Amino acid sequence: MAVVMDPIQSLNPKKDTSLALMLEAQKQGWEVSYLEMGDLFLKNGEALGLLRRVEILDDLKEWFRPISTALEPLSQLDVILMRKDPPFDIEYVMATYILEKAEEAGVWVINKASAIRDMNEKLFTAWFPQCCPPSLISRSIPALREFLAEQGKIVVKPTHKMGGQSIFFLAQGDPNTQVILEEITHRGSTFIMAQAYIPDIKTGGDKRIILIDGEPIPYGIARIPSGDDHRGNLAVGASAKGFELTERDLWICNQIGPKLREKGAFFVGIDVIGDYMTEINVTSPTGIREIDHFFGTEIPRKFWEKVDQKLQSSGHA
Repeated sequence: MAVVMDPIQSLNPKKDTSLALMLEAQKQGWEVSYLEMGDLFLKNGEALGLLRRVEILDDLKEWFRPISTALEPLSQLDVILMRKDPPFDIEYVMATYILEKAEEAGVWVINKASAIRDMNEKLFTAWFPQCCPPSLISRSIPALREFLAEQGKIVVKPTHKMGGQSIFFLAQGDPNTQVILEEITHRGSTFIMAQAYIPDIKTGGDKRIILIDGEPIPYGIARIPSGDDHRGNLAVGASAKGFELTERDLWICNQIGPKLREKGAFFVGIDVIGDYMTEINVTSPTGIREIDHFFGTEIPRKFWEKVDQKLQSSGHA
């Protein structure tokens, strides 16, 4: 197996989900490699990769050891995990095309290349309006201001970033409204997402729920904003606490699970605030180490057991 990811030396070994999945794969006998975006090639219609074979260590100071590096056809692999962090830009799209050629050669890419392209992590929630707060996708500043007037309080965010980047809270009458909307839409030239503000984030946090092949892990983490910050992202200082999925959480998962399976989104992290789903994360969902810490859920083991089952049944494609 191989993982397309950010440089391995830049990862946080205490929290990183990719490392946790790689470590468990190694324990289960997989040969483990990784690739950076610049290690992907498409030559005469064949997908190639500079495979960086590594040993993964459960060590906060030394979490990997290089073994070998070789340019090889991606077709020699059984599984590729696509876990490069956003921004989701044209370079990300180009990488999915290369991985799609690997899929044609028989490799199982998780998540499926076309699913990553089709399922924008903000916009794809619109396919499940019954699960979501009132929302608007637009680059029209007048339309966004009208939506703010309707809702009273909203959150606006770009469609291609992660980790709480460029997320703004706006209340009706805020004198900064115009300039914030001008900046985030690049003066009306870029689509953004606006969602009704859900006050539950202050008490219940922004909940991360993990689904494997459309089925939810029964426990998750709630990311509680720090101080006066409105963002429930661990990357910007939110604190985490564990929780058991509620009936509403499970209902949301049941609503979206079949579509995730249909599109080949095998490993997904959804965000839920109060009773509402706000994002469907398919590029590099995180949180499994924190959930395992609270509940001993062993999500990496469950992940690879499910992968093995589907490979053996040849049903992964």
